[in-house]
Amino acid sequence: MTTATATHADRLSFPRLLAFSSGAIPGYLLIGIMGVYLPRFYAGHLGIGLLELGAAIAGIRLVDIGIDLAIGMAMDKTKTPFGRYRPWYLLGLPVLAFTVFKVFNPPDDAGISYLVVWYMLLYVAYSLLVLGHAAWAGTLTANYNERSRIFGWMMGIALAGNVAINALPFLTGGAINPARSEGMPTIGWIIIAISAVTIPLAVMLAPERAPPVAHKEKLSFKDYAAVVTKPSMFRLILADLFLTLGPGTTAPMYVFFFHDAKKFTLTEVPELLIFYLLAGVVGAPAWGHVARKLGKHRTIQVACVVYAITQSLLMAMPAGNFWLTALGMFAVGFAASAFVLLIRAMVADVADELRLETGRERSGVLFALVTMTQKFGTSITVSIVYPILAYVGYNAKDGAVNTEHAIWGLEMCYLFAPVILVVVGGLCLIGYSLTAERHAEIRSQLEALVEKDVAAAEESLTGPVEGVAPAR
Repeated sequence: MTTATATHADRLSFPRLLAFSSGAIPGYLLIGIMGVYLPRFYAGHLGIGLLELGAAIAGIRLVDIGIDLAIGMAMDKTKTPFGRYRPWYLLGLPVLAFTVFKVFNPPDDAGISYLVVWYMLLYVAYSLLVLGHAAWAGTLTANYNERSRIFGWMMGIALAGNVAINALPFLTGGAINPARSEGMPTIGWIIIAISAVTIPLAVMLAPERAPPVAHKEKLSFKDYAAVVTKPSMFRLILADLFLTLGPGTTAPMYVFFFHDAKKFTLTEVPELLIFYLLAGVVGAPAWGHVARKLGKHRTIQVACVVYAITQSLLMAMPAGNFWLTALGMFAVGFAASAFVLLIRAMVADVADELRLETGRERSGVLFALVTMTQKFGTSITVSIVYPILAYVGYNAKDGAVNTEHAIWGLEMCYLFAPVILVVVGGLCLIGYSLTAERHAEIRSQLEALVEKDVAAAEESLTGPVEGVAPAR
């Protein structure tokens, strides 16, 4: 019988776990740079207005929702000797390399149309990598707690890559700085180089295991649409949206806020972000460990409370105090690191629940749904926040001097939304029923169904065994 405790067969060896987890770095490097630095790069360096930039990114996201669903459906229908999800993940490498080059090296006369085309393709690369990797991770083990371990290490290693990018100003003596427009082309080449190493490494060293399916049927669009109405999945989608929107509202304002409102230099701004990301490297495995004790949804709720407290304390810290602010950033980052990894581990559990109920494989679409909420939540904030900043008169161009009223508007945007949204995300999981005990029952029933199907297949070939009742 399957239990919440991982057996040796369920547990991925540590070298393979590290190799597989390193494959999360490229996708999360993209989302980190796209959320924090690229909007400022296009607004400050190319002079695209905040209203125009926000509207463009919102439009891209609306189109991209359909792309994510299409990729997820195609993944679920894929069957190759190489695996179901690994081919799609590997396809993300050439798409990423080409689009990163175009987005991070725009011509001087690039306008909003250039941004729309290449930003959209960059989101496609992100979908292939993150969706493919997450769905693949769900096949590595059937164990409830081992999934927390795997997704915890994935998030921790991914955040370590973001720490390295934000440490570049310190490591290079300021020669490479993602907060400065002239540093963005070099950042693009670094992302391409990292991807060329980590993606093949994950593909070569980590397996992809076929999940047990009770029976196989052709899937229709109606079948996929019904996934959203599944109570456990609907809760996860809603919670994931709010838990992404919360920290996501701070990302497009991060450089503006800490430079203009908190009075840190453009060299110190990326250095402060290191502490936020470094906390995630420590926090992601730590939250995975807590989840093995409390359960995943309860652990998320605890993290929501911790986030609300630490984000409020960060806002109250005096301007210009680097080490006190760094401590606050570490605390906030530690709390926020629980959200993505545990939601995705819970999605893998829902995939098992649906396999038992329908006998169909829908992991690709399930992970597409939460990939969509993450992309939507991290990008729509630009469309919400930037118009507000434009309304209060904030000027985002390089070297601009802003009024006290504009700075006040910036501070208010940074203050209220994150805490409220994260608390709502935690409330969405009250009464969540897919616990470790329930998941163990599901896996046991799935394995029993597979054994029954195997016995029936053998009987059809050899006839019933004497003294054994026919399989029904």
